[in-house]
Amino acid sequence: MDYNQLFVKFALGILTMIFQINIFGKGNLTPTTALDQLQNYVLGGIIGGLIYNPSITIVQFLLVLVLWTLVVFILKFARDHNNWIRNLIDGKPVQVIKNGEVQVANCMKAGISANELMFKLRSQGIYSVEKVKNCIFEQNGQLTVIENDEANIRFPIISDGQVSQVNQDVLDLIHRNETWLKQEVKKAGYNTMSLS
Repeated sequence: MDYNQLFVKFALGILTMIFQINIFGKGNLTPTTALDQLQNYVLGGIIGGLIYNPSITIVQFLLVLVLWTLVVFILKFARDHNNWIRNLIDGKPVQVIKNGEVQVANCMKAGISANELMFKLRSQGIYSVEKVKNCIFEQNGQLTVIENDEANIRFPIISDGQVSQVNQDVLDLIHRNETWLKQEVKKAGYNTMSLS
């Protein structure tokens, strides 16, 4: 085994990982979206799998790293500039419990079983669904739970800063509608044309 080549590949892999973390604005490797998780898995597979293969030259290894960085950059750029792609890649938070009642259709849509939901609630010290005012299944698989005796946690109504995507679940949670939202947006001096 050529240890010089192994060291150079390892160094290139680490530098690529640092570059990706810094260029995409992440402070750590904790995945918060499906794309972050995929990026970590594939980059780990590239570095871990190709580094020990002596038939892969340093130039080939570097080319694979550059191509993967380019793919991630294109996907992140597309996600940041297109709502449809953002929803496809990241998904949306889903309300799974509302006023002590499990929203079965939303649970099925999110792919969370009753056992998994109850396990996640128990791990947060909640043993009765009736105690839950609101429970959101986040894109990263975690639950955000508001109990009946808690004040509401603030969720964004408009999540992309362009007023093009309204979070209807949040409007329902605060007992408001889109007419109210349009009035508030207009009062704040913003355009409501993209709200529909």
